[in-house]
Amino acid sequence: MSAFISASSRRHLWTIPLALLVAGLLAVAAQAAPPGAPSPGAPGIGDQLFPTLGNGGYDALHYDLALRYPTATPAQPVDGVVTMLARATQSLSRFNLDYAGDTVNAVTVGGAPATFSRIGEELVITPSRPIRRHKRFVTRVSFRGHTYEPAVDDPFPFGWFSTATGSVTAGQPDRGDDIYPVNDTPADKATYSFRLNVPSSVRTAVANGRFLGKRSQGDRTVWSYSERHPMASELIQVAVGDFEVVNRGSTAGVPLRDVVESTQAARDEDALSRTPAQMGWMVDNVGRYPFENYGILSADRLFFYALESQTLSLFPSWLFTPEDLGLELEHPEQFYEPIMVHELAHMWYGDSVAPKYWTDVWLNEGHATWYEWEYTEEKGWVDVFSGRNFEQRIRQTYAIEDQLRADFGPPGAPKSAEDVFDLFNQNVYDGGALVLYALRQVIGDPAFRGLERRWAQQYRDESVTTEDFIVLASKVAHRDMSGFLKDWLYSPTTPRMPGHPDWTVDPVQTGPPAATRMREQRGERFSTRMLESGQLRR
Repeated sequence: MSAFISASSRRHLWTIPLALLVAGLLAVAAQAAPPGAPSPGAPGIGDQLFPTLGNGGYDALHYDLALRYPTATPAQPVDGVVTMLARATQSLSRFNLDYAGDTVNAVTVGGAPATFSRIGEELVITPSRPIRRHKRFVTRVSFRGHTYEPAVDDPFPFGWFSTATGSVTAGQPDRGDDIYPVNDTPADKATYSFRLNVPSSVRTAVANGRFLGKRSQGDRTVWSYSERHPMASELIQVAVGDFEVVNRGSTAGVPLRDVVESTQAARDEDALSRTPAQMGWMVDNVGRYPFENYGILSADRLFFYALESQTLSLFPSWLFTPEDLGLELEHPEQFYEPIMVHELAHMWYGDSVAPKYWTDVWLNEGHATWYEWEYTEEKGWVDVFSGRNFEQRIRQTYAIEDQLRADFGPPGAPKSAEDVFDLFNQNVYDGGALVLYALRQVIGDPAFRGLERRWAQQYRDESVTTEDFIVLASKVAHRDMSGFLKDWLYSPTTPRMPGHPDWTVDPVQTGPPAATRMREQRGERFSTRMLESGQLRR
């Protein structure tokens, strides 16, 4: 997610007591079962911040998602069928999917009807016969969901929401299951195929990955896509509407294509045409791009974040016209290019190499912020809000780091995901970049660059933990870095900065939480002012 704005969700919190009760009952049942006997899969994977997200007992391998949009209306009900190929990791008497959508119509497992129930946002499935451990099985769920029209004053619409001419999706961190039944955790990535059945009057239907073609019959057209690299459910992107597809050839062997709402195509072109140069810069710095293509989805809707949907990053169109925010910049690209690089960097750090648990989110945001800041520095720019260069931003973050740790928790241990700025907080962004800076100070720039490349390539397509990063850093540095990195990632107070004995940390202040400062630094003062005045386009 972009460094200039962020979001989380509270919707799973009300289900936690019920989910924990269900988990306890299932645990008792599992303990009572003889060894090797079929037992229920767990209704969560043990994520500290989202206890009810994800499910145990199986490994999802592939999802086929078929959606039927009945009309060209942006906000509408949508019928869907999701088919999941999975492998049982235990003998299963029943198992769960996450689903927060409208209705579930039918479920089959192995082609046979299965019974199902819904407990909060858990879809509990009991197959007609138990599933043996290690056996592959196919689950098919027919469901109905809907795209929705966000409230005018909602700056953070997530899930499956409408734009000026259609709809897009934004599943991070726990909203993938608003869209379809899924094992909604980045710990269980899978490959995907998409079939989007829309009225032939709809100009474009697009999804993650490679376009396979479209087939029309009567007044309906089916658009097909394939994402052959494992993807976390929170990174799904399905966009339907009056969008132009702009092909930009290839850079560093990567096919580039943007998807732009036609109402904004001309206005956005100067900004979007910069992606090839950004791709070249990232490949030069961190190595081979991990996916089959890349592009930006520019949506004509008022929201204040950008999101790293795999192969197709979601942006609000207004971000590419900062004059709409009242920002009079001699070089507007200083405003939007660093954010574009931030989302592009996530393709390596956060998408291809995904966090296993949401407490590891600094691995995403710290790395993306690092390359955002480095790109800005190499361009000779400063941050448009603070006026600081790279080194000044690092030093300023160091100065307030004790405060950030007190308010949000250390970079590697966010306190909670209850508030909008709790999970995607300033300390996983700026503090995460600060950890990388401290590491570079100790192991040197050549080793640090080697670590960054090796991290992205060695763990390509995998879900990882902070411990994995510590182990690899120790290998690259040829010494044990666990104590050093654990202090920087988990200590309640900030360690001394290597190489800078003159740097000091400000005392912790009482008063408004750091979220208030984050909103100020990230630009909410502009977005709120312009929203209230009605000057921002809707």
